[in-house]
Amino acid sequence: MTVKLNKKAFDHAKRLVTDGKVVKDTRDDWSEHAPSTKDENAFLDKHGHAEYSKWFLGVDDDHPDDQKGHYKFPIGDFTKIHRCGVIAAESRAGQYDYDDIRDALGKLLEKIDQD
Repeated sequence: MTVKLNKKAFDHAKRLVTDGKVVKDTRDDWSEHAPSTKDENAFLDKHGHAEYSKWFLGVDDDHPDDQKGHYKFPIGDFTKIHRCGVIAAESRAGQYDYDDIRDALGKLLEKIDQD
């Protein structure tokens, strides 16, 4: 599995944080705040994969980019970035040694906590 940083999503996330489109929730909230499969499918149907991809900090080249399995490390609810999603993704990226993704998420978390 070749998972790497989704730079477009990272740039999108930084813009959203700068624009104040962030939920400053706590670490354990992600299980409740993460989009459901139904929400993901509805967003995909309405906006397509290009927009969908902006909400995932990792991409897996073992899957085609028109499949949901291509996108890893979700960080928001398709309207705002969630601090809890960033924390959960950073932890998971660290567990699997995806250092570039972990480091990007760490920078994003710093930006969230600064604002």
